[in-house]
Amino acid sequence: MELLKQLVEKFQVLASNVDEDALTTDDPWDTAKILALEKARYVAKDRPDSLVIGSDTVVAVEQEDKTYLQLAKPTDRLDAARMLRTLSGRCHLVITGVALAAPGWTRVEADETKVNFRTLSEEEIWNYVDSGEPMDKAGAYAIQGGAAGFVERSEGSISNVVGLPLELLGVMLNEFRLEMG
Repeated sequence: MELLKQLVEKFQVLASNVDEDALTTDDPWDTAKILALEKARYVAKDRPDSLVIGSDTVVAVEQEDKTYLQLAKPTDRLDAARMLRTLSGRCHLVITGVALAAPGWTRVEADETKVNFRTLSEEEIWNYVDSGEPMDKAGAYAIQGGAAGFVERSEGSISNVVGLPLELLGVMLNEFRLEMG
């Protein structure tokens, strides 16, 4: 919500009841865009006269065979620790799909940020898992929180890693204003 306040003065946050697992594809960019669009469409059904913003973030790690392992929100503490071990000492992508839905108008885009984690010790992993912070985050971490010290470098939008790429959303909102007058 704090991020969105930088671009939109008045808004409501409404949950969407979208089955994320059923909409996940092998391509993390498609997954992020499909989920963002379906979330926006779900909310737009009950808000037909509003501009609805939907978003979804996917953390993806490229495998040796050039496919991507997608890390959603961890299911439990062990899953969170597994994800953090997977990211430890590696580069990964944070891909956020953003969708805008309004009467007669829909757009969906995705932004990506490359993030490199330093090698994490088991103690660091478990201390972070024990904080509870990873449990509702894609990839089991929050760059704006306790995982900030895990990042060696990043390339791209930091707000994207937090969960909403403000730069992309700003462009999309301007496009909406221009087209809708």
